Amino acid sequence: MPYSETTRVIAIRHGETAWNVDTRIQGQLDVPLNERGREQARRLGQAMAAEDLHAIYASDLSRAHETASAVARRAGLAVMPARGLRERGFGIFEGYTFAEIEERWPEQSQRWRRRDPEFGPEGGETLLGFYTRAVAAATALAQAHLGQTIALVAHGGVMDCLYRAASRITLQAPRTWHLGNATINRLLYTPQGFTLVGWNDDYHLEDPSLDESEGDARVGVAE
Repeated sequence: MPYSETTRVIAIRHGETAWNVDTRIQGQLDVPLNERGREQARRLGQAMAAEDLHAIYASDLSRAHETASAVARRAGLAVMPARGLRERGFGIFEGYTFAEIEERWPEQSQRWRRRDPEFGPEGGETLLGFYTRAVAAATALAQAHLGQTIALVAHGGVMDCLYRAASRITLQAPRTWHLGNATINRLLYTPQGFTLVGWNDDYHLEDPSLDESEGDARVGVAE
């Protein structure tokens, strides 16, 4: 496949929030990063400094935009909002923990846990609808940058959709892969779709050379 028909996509989940810690469903509520999440974003920005990025897109929710901004400052680029990269709309589930959802809406919770593609919480998106929306948004952005490298900063649900699309895994298959906050996930896009290159790279979150005390070291990330 000629390089001119390929887009390198670096897909990133936002940094940690207090609701991530509490296992509370955020959905499309605008929950900010917590202190750890901001530190993760800073380390991510340092680790991504050597990437030759042509564009940075992010969900318009603040936790994704703030994470993307840490990358953009290093790259000298603006963050372009992409509403299609928003997390799944979880309707009445938003704001509740997994345990609270199971207690309040046991039947809906069961369908959600079974990954029923046609199920959507009251006021929210179906799994199939969300998958279609997220992959279409990522595809459109990748198609606009053939021959280039772009970063897409979004949410755990969007990362899951991209992994499934790139690996040709069905929506109902149990998840066996990690979706870490502020980790680096690499894909290639061609007119035939996405393929997986690397997943859940968290080296930059553990590397002591990226501590504030070590200054402005730029650390590359292996493929």
